[in-house]
Amino acid sequence: MEPVLEKTSHPSIFIRVFRFYVDGFRRMTVGRTLWKVIIVKLIIMFAVLKLFFFQDFLGTKFTTDEQRADYVLEQITAPIQAQSALSQGGKL
Repeated sequence: MEPVLEKTSHPSIFIRVFRFYVDGFRRMTVGRTLWKVIIVKLIIMFAVLKLFFFQDFLGTKFTTDEQRADYVLEQITAPIQAQSALSQGGKL
């Protein structure tokens, strides 16, 4: 009589991959410090970019949401309208 192999249930591939990464991050020593440095640099970089380059343009130029929406719609569709006018032989 042959031995009967019991079927063991293995976790899905997603659970095994997740556990692999969690185990890897738990055992990190130098990597943990490097991740902290990377995160601090990203926070500083995005804070500086937000302050100096992404100012509240719409909030300062327009008073109502409708004016802001009209401006954004005009800016998004203007290049497409100009391109279609040129392709039909028209002028800007």
